[in-house]
Amino acid sequence: MRPVPWGRLITAMVTPFNRNLEVDYVRARELALHLVSTGSDAVLVTGTTGESPTLDETERIKLLDTVLEATGDRSTVIAGTGTYSTRGSIELTHAAERAGAHGIMLVTPYYNKPPQAGMIDHFSRIAGETSLPVLLYNVPSRTGANMLPKTVETLAAVPNIVAVKEASGSTDQVTEILRRVPEDFRVYSGDDSMTLPIMALGGYGIVSVASHVAGLQIKKMLELYVSGDVAGAAKAHRDLFPLFKALFITANPIPVKVSLRLAGLDVGGTRPPLSAMTGDEMAVLHDAMRALGLLA
Repeated sequence: MRPVPWGRLITAMVTPFNRNLEVDYVRARELALHLVSTGSDAVLVTGTTGESPTLDETERIKLLDTVLEATGDRSTVIAGTGTYSTRGSIELTHAAERAGAHGIMLVTPYYNKPPQAGMIDHFSRIAGETSLPVLLYNVPSRTGANMLPKTVETLAAVPNIVAVKEASGSTDQVTEILRRVPEDFRVYSGDDSMTLPIMALGGYGIVSVASHVAGLQIKKMLELYVSGDVAGAAKAHRDLFPLFKALFITANPIPVKVSLRLAGLDVGGTRPPLSAMTGDEMAVLHDAMRALGLLA
């Protein structure tokens, strides 16, 4: 099945809410079009940045339908269908495939901290239930469990498991993954500030949060690196670095939703238990966006 046409810049899209914290599908359409027009090669909906644990299945599928209809053939659309439960993830994956998703992302099960054998069984079972390409997602700081390079190597042998979004924060771990997987297995950074270091090791691209407001700049950084202008890409990374850090000054996706409002695209707040940014946090984010000319 590899390679897949997801491109180098995938945006993990937030879920817009109205004042009653109901999904705002009109704003979701506007946001998806904004992302495609500012450099995103693919849009990931109902991932954890999209507050997927707070969405019910009806909301998930309607949101996926909305983004698919809005973007048409201008972008591929990946659905986050990974959960704590293997059976629940399979059911969501079936629904996403019926809706027309171009791929699925599966986060490592959170809280229950499965051993590596459990992860292999979980991901293999889900992949076996779909014809869609699968993007694994390793984010141990959020899930409590680290998917080890040997586990990624084993899963890379499953024909439709084609890529991993790696957010362990360890370049050693990324290096070990790249040593073990086939050349056509794609490793994406799961952390904006790690994009360039991971690409220098042989990674393919980024599943980004910052691209909500700095998509064109991130796309340019990727293009500079791929074209061989490493110095230019490094300069772009350094310029973007304060924004990358400001967007994670508190729990994601709180800051990125605020950043969209500051950029002129209000997507509402976050569902509880996430809360508002403090004044000091807001000031850091505002300054980072102002330095890049991103304020509305």
